[in-house]
Amino acid sequence: MTILVTAASGQLGRLVVDALLERGVAPAELVATARDAAKLQSAAERGVRTAVLDYDRPETISAALDGVDTVLLISGSAPGARAVGHRNVIDAAKAAGVAKLVYTSVPNATTAEFVLAPDHKATEEAIAASGVPAVIARHNWYTENYVGDVQQAAESGTIVASVGDGKVASATRADLAAGLAALLTEDGHLGAVYDFSGEHAWGYEELAAAASELTGREVAFTPVSSEEHVAALEAAGLDAGTAGFVAGIDDGIRRGVLANADGTLARLIGRPTTSLVDGLRQAISA
Repeated sequence: MTILVTAASGQLGRLVVDALLERGVAPAELVATARDAAKLQSAAERGVRTAVLDYDRPETISAALDGVDTVLLISGSAPGARAVGHRNVIDAAKAAGVAKLVYTSVPNATTAEFVLAPDHKATEEAIAASGVPAVIARHNWYTENYVGDVQQAAESGTIVASVGDGKVASATRADLAAGLAALLTEDGHLGAVYDFSGEHAWGYEELAAAASELTGREVAFTPVSSEEHVAALEAAGLDAGTAGFVAGIDDGIRRGVLANADGTLARLIGRPTTSLVDGLRQAISA
């Protein structure tokens, strides 16, 4: 079996390669890909085959998939402009006869009114229509996304958000990578749609408490309305579109889009997922 990891030079992709090697996958059975192969040097030094794969250049995709059985399609990083590139990978996987495609989606991708959902909804629908045997791993928020909030709180003593009482069942990239490695190497997951999350959904009061512990100063959560949030972000220098996008994420959190604390990820990796404060501590120290 040969496993190809897309976006393997990124923060998640690098960890997936690590997790696959830790699970005993031989380096010769891995293909690490990225738009720039020079960024894959660390994988190459461990004996992993590397290749150029650009979602927007179909010829690179078909070449990289030669002889590959299993593909991890890590979603692109440009919200609103990802679906076409994803479809290019799906089409190439179908043409190559790939036996398993694993895709990193978001919670409630096909049902939620969430600013991040449309690209993932389109991709999940394209996978279903293609007939390629697949597993969908709907990733909750990365715990590492909150490092900036903690660092800012060290100066201001507050975390400002328009999430209301919404909760987030976040997980670390390392835990998510370990779960993806399990899906890529184990039998029995084809056709499944899994929520990948931490086992505890935390609110922003808990985030403030974690920030207090990590910074050594009292940190409070300051709730604001969506309108106040947008105004504050624009005052801080964001353009209206970006400010609305950020507030739209908080709106989804407020409505519970990221609140499902599912035990699937812990079961797949064979241990509890990393707690919020421990995940933040590890990310900050790194």
